[in-house]
Amino acid sequence: MAAKKKKARAGKAAAMTPGKKKTTAISRRRAARSAPVRARAASAPLSVNTLAAPIVENLVSNQQALRVQVRRLSNGVRIVDAGIEAAGGLEVGRMVTEICMGGMGRALIRSANLFGRWKWHIDVHSTNPVLACLASQYAGWSLSHGSGKDGFNALGSGPARALGSREELFHELAYRDSAGEAVMVIEVDRPPPLELTQKIADMCRVNPRRLTLILTPTPSLAGSVQVIGRVLEVAMHKVHAIGFPLGEIVDGAASAPLCPPAPDFLNAMGRTNDAIIFGGHVHLFVASGDDAAQDLANRLPSHASRDFGKPFAQIFKDYGYDFYKIDPMLFSPARAAVTSMKTGRTFHAGALHEELLDRSFGVV
Repeated sequence: MAAKKKKARAGKAAAMTPGKKKTTAISRRRAARSAPVRARAASAPLSVNTLAAPIVENLVSNQQALRVQVRRLSNGVRIVDAGIEAAGGLEVGRMVTEICMGGMGRALIRSANLFGRWKWHIDVHSTNPVLACLASQYAGWSLSHGSGKDGFNALGSGPARALGSREELFHELAYRDSAGEAVMVIEVDRPPPLELTQKIADMCRVNPRRLTLILTPTPSLAGSVQVIGRVLEVAMHKVHAIGFPLGEIVDGAASAPLCPPAPDFLNAMGRTNDAIIFGGHVHLFVASGDDAAQDLANRLPSHASRDFGKPFAQIFKDYGYDFYKIDPMLFSPARAAVTSMKTGRTFHAGALHEELLDRSFGVV
């Protein structure tokens, strides 16, 4: 599970007099960021669950060929095992990437010569990266049931978030889905408890038989592909975190190398993160002018983080396995390009880091 998904967001307290101006500025900035997104959603409502449904049904209909296992729980919820007991594979990971993006993104696995040893990449693009990535693909729904050794804790991603998640992000996006079916992707190595699946269906306000949960453990082939397939999403998450107006994002594409899967969760998580941090590159197209485009390009790459320079698994270990101590700005592609649609100029920043990628991927 990519660690950025667990990071906390902290706010800063402001003093009474100077803080009033700061609060007003923040409020205005938030309004500017969300207003264009709100207008876009109002003029052309989209259902990420409905758009993703044909891909889900394709996965289910071809379960034998794709090496996934499909079953129904006693309450009717449909479970798709894409890597726990089932073998899954690269194509399943590619399809799950498109499902996570709410049917508003495309993913392609192809060969490239950017790195000496790591030839296979996943490319993703979306004509609506704000909704595809932030309203759907981002793993922002915290799921939990029970406690202690038998407790179940995970993060849910995909279109179901737009139906049932209580994340504050949806207020800013001013977007909610209203479909009668839901699909969620969960990066886990065991099925969720029956009670939790019922709770998800209830929060999404759908009949349990209309809820599909796709399970993709990170060490599996499908799991690793769909995590690396978030290379555009982590860029969009950083765009949001640094305060760039979301309504200015016109289009986006990104790519990252596929990592060899690791048999244990820690190294599998590390490699999938490092594929993006050391080998990912993103190209965003914005409606802003040159100054804003150049500033965004300079702030996006991962090397700007204080924690950049070591494989993620090592950073995680150095911080005592505490996700919240890791600089959240680390989670972004290694290289960025931002094009201003106003001037046609493109600004580049960052670089690919093959030596660090080799260390993470286990070159001996």
